[in-house]
Amino acid sequence: MIRILQQDNRATKAIFAVVIGAAIITMVITLVPGIFDNGDTTTSDSSVYATVRSPGWLGRFSGDTTSIKTVDVQRTAERQMQQQQLPDFYLQFVMSRAGQLEVERAVLEHEADHLGLRVSDDDLRRYLQNGPYSQYLFPGGTFIGQEQYINFVESAFHLPIAQFESEVKADLELQRLQALITGGVSVSDSAVRANYLQTGTKVKFDYAVVSSADIRSTINPSDAELQAFFKANAARYAKAIPETRKISFFDFETSNLPGGVPKVTDAEVQSFYDTHLDQYKTPQQVKTRHILIAVAKGADAKTDAAAKAKAEDILKQVKAGGNFAELAKKYSDDPGSKDQGGELPMIPTSSLDPAYAQAAMALNPGETSGLVRSSFGYHIIQTEAKDTAHVKTLAEVKPAIIEQLQAQKAAAAAQTYATQLAAEAKKDGLEKTAAAHNLHLITTDYVARNGLIPSLADSTGLLSAAFAAPRDAAPETASTGEGYAVFQVDDIKPAHAPDFATYKSHILDDYRAEKIPELLNAQLIKLSDRAKALGSLSKAAAEMKLKLQTSDLVGRDAQIADIGSLSGPAAVVFDMQKGAISGPINEGVNGAVLQLTDKQEPSAADITKNFDATKEKLLDQQRQEAFSVFVDSLMNRYQKAGAIAYSKKAPASPIGM
Repeated sequence: MIRILQQDNRATKAIFAVVIGAAIITMVITLVPGIFDNGDTTTSDSSVYATVRSPGWLGRFSGDTTSIKTVDVQRTAERQMQQQQLPDFYLQFVMSRAGQLEVERAVLEHEADHLGLRVSDDDLRRYLQNGPYSQYLFPGGTFIGQEQYINFVESAFHLPIAQFESEVKADLELQRLQALITGGVSVSDSAVRANYLQTGTKVKFDYAVVSSADIRSTINPSDAELQAFFKANAARYAKAIPETRKISFFDFETSNLPGGVPKVTDAEVQSFYDTHLDQYKTPQQVKTRHILIAVAKGADAKTDAAAKAKAEDILKQVKAGGNFAELAKKYSDDPGSKDQGGELPMIPTSSLDPAYAQAAMALNPGETSGLVRSSFGYHIIQTEAKDTAHVKTLAEVKPAIIEQLQAQKAAAAAQTYATQLAAEAKKDGLEKTAAAHNLHLITTDYVARNGLIPSLADSTGLLSAAFAAPRDAAPETASTGEGYAVFQVDDIKPAHAPDFATYKSHILDDYRAEKIPELLNAQLIKLSDRAKALGSLSKAAAEMKLKLQTSDLVGRDAQIADIGSLSGPAAVVFDMQKGAISGPINEGVNGAVLQLTDKQEPSAADITKNFDATKEKLLDQQRQEAFSVFVDSLMNRYQKAGAIAYSKKAPASPIGM
């Protein structure tokens, strides 16, 4: 790619974030759910998640096939699980979505190629020369060099150069495809005006709320009514009292192992260090203070110039001896650091904006930069400390290695000891084995699966194992967090229905929960009907001893206390005439009745002022809808033609499960 860039001396801009295609694909997947149902078309190669070819007889023999590797799907799923901190039960869903993303992309690329939209090297060169990251790769119009270019791409996008440039081409191709499909989309001026007239209208209203809490307090059934409810819902309560078990066990802590915790030798420490050197690599990092004058993305030249002028004025104050921390508190637009005088912790430079990182590392501790332009705006940077990339010495990490190896040895020794005790208990019984090793045998009361055993630091492992074991089975082992327990299940009480007297409070809660929706709706109907009869919500609310409240003048994006979003059921207020009273507006937890007191529609001048922004918003919506229809049709065509083949074998878990 550098050869391409160097073909033209005017190359002053380069590289862009690989997100264009992702945005397109995400939009498609969101708008077209279920488009990846794959029928019976499969492939037997488990290393391949799916293959995509051009539909029709030509695609069968042309060899123009895209293979989507299972490992790529796994990597994508793993990254999403970690980034979003999803629980393990989301795994299959994430794997499916990651696979869908790759298949979708391959189909769109095939179609783009078929339509002659392939991106050439010249196309890519022209794009890179006008991309948004030229300031990092061509500062002052001069290319930073091959090595720094590689470092920039690998640190910013975590991709090798060849793959990065290939994905840039693919993303541009998909962008061309979307532009081709949606190029004819238009929105009439009348539709734009009608839309802004609707979205720009504001209302003010009185409202009275009927709450579930108030309804709940009025539901006081007799014992006879509760007993009838209990009997009618016998199936619901058949296992309301969960299964409990009586468990006998003895336990020991790792710190009390016979002979003590095994020692770690210097040779073991050295061996661990040698085989885990990657673990001890410290990246290039820097500790700084900074003052940011923010510039929004897409800001015009006038706004950018104003921000730069403000930053230059602050820089003059710094150079004149001004207190950097105080100036940061006063002027900086970075909410995360301004209150700390602009101070940032020691951060790997790969995590920083490239321009910021380059400027900060060029300074010696205590030095202050000139103006630095990043993707966030203009910075004044003061470097406090910096650290070049290096590998920590054995002396630096030895205490941590010893601690880790000791923990591993202790865990292994504890498990071995627990297994030994369980084998002995199978032969001699729990009580005799516990006595022989000076351990205390405990028999619990009946305890539920989610219960607690007070004598243990963590009883979840023991209870989980005990509830999976048969009664009177041979002794087994379970982790207790600080060691192990050897246990047996003495008795089991199956889940069963409660008796009415002991479970009465729960039955009352269930009875109320079932009655609330019906009574809430009845009260709302009564309030609405009475308000309409009186022509006044205020009077009806007073009769029913409900508080009357008044909203501010608000739009459709407002949130109203006790009602919620005006984009929900309460949106009916925007279609009402002044003085009109709504029907029941039931939000589930609460309900309300509204009376419109004021309505202000946007003026012709307001519509004209917001015309362009409204039109672009509507066009974007229409384009997304048009492209989703296209993709739906395209996927159906590829699937019916058998042009998508999925592996017969499910891919392995991306997180080692």
